[in-house]
Amino acid sequence: MFRRTDDEDDDTFDPIFSGQERGFWAQDEWDEFPCRIIDPSIINVNDTWYSFSTNSGGRNIQIATSDDFDTWTLLQTDALPDLPAWISDQPTDVWAPDVSLLDNGYFIMYYTARTDEDSRYHCVGAATSQSIEGPFEPCSDDPLICDLSVGGAIDPAGYEEDGQRYILWKVDGNALPYGSGPCGPTNHTTPLYIQPVAADGVTLQGSKSQLVDNQGSSDDGIVEAPSLTKCGSTYVLFFSSGCFTTTNYKVNYATSTSLTGGFQRAQNALFQTGTQNLTAPGGASIDRDAKHLVFHANYNGGRALWTDIVTIDGDQVSA
Repeated sequence: MFRRTDDEDDDTFDPIFSGQERGFWAQDEWDEFPCRIIDPSIINVNDTWYSFSTNSGGRNIQIATSDDFDTWTLLQTDALPDLPAWISDQPTDVWAPDVSLLDNGYFIMYYTARTDEDSRYHCVGAATSQSIEGPFEPCSDDPLICDLSVGGAIDPAGYEEDGQRYILWKVDGNALPYGSGPCGPTNHTTPLYIQPVAADGVTLQGSKSQLVDNQGSSDDGIVEAPSLTKCGSTYVLFFSSGCFTTTNYKVNYATSTSLTGGFQRAQNALFQTGTQNLTAPGGASIDRDAKHLVFHANYNGGRALWTDIVTIDGDQVSA
């Protein structure tokens, strides 16, 4: 159930915030777009909703809050004010944060940033805080996941089941050279992986498992932004496909009865350009309750935060 305009006869979506995609407004444009909400994640703490998002407005990580999942307030604090040594100075590109609560009462944030080792690529880092509003402090001077030979890693997300924690991420294969496409080469793999982690959230355990990969040119060579939940006996993986600068960008999902494989992609996207007048929706994040979903989409020349409550029925998801 999307937040809609005040006109009940108008079946269009009402954006929560507006902002620009991965890029920067000229200074005079900030008056019109005072914030931008990109790659949002969602977590509920003590009956308050928190959405963390990509760097903007001089803040490495933004935080928006809501008591009702409808009216949101952008906090003026930076959730991750101090960056570790592995991150490139310019630009830092701190993207796609995801926050979850550890067993010890601390919150852990996974995030993406441009690596100083080779500024063409991005890697995944982690930070912790005793407070949901931060400040989060880096766990290490080194990235958590960073294989530059395959293009680096982006879009991390946490998942927990029966006391076991996991991290998901995208192999950023479209960042590799040698090929062409709207968001980089379409001839490389961009698999979404899951791997167990210890209770501290940062000690990788066992081996990684591939969940889905792109389907070539129809996906612009890209799948990204994994977010996982479970409803009954069914695992549902939300993810984006296509190039974020085009109208081919969309929110998809895949389902499986196994956590580590066998995911079958739904025939139709959950959200795509044209769905209730949306343009280029992507970056969806599902709450632990398997109902509350946030994502971003184009709005007024920029990007906005959108909310939805989804229904999962077996291997079908409806909005």
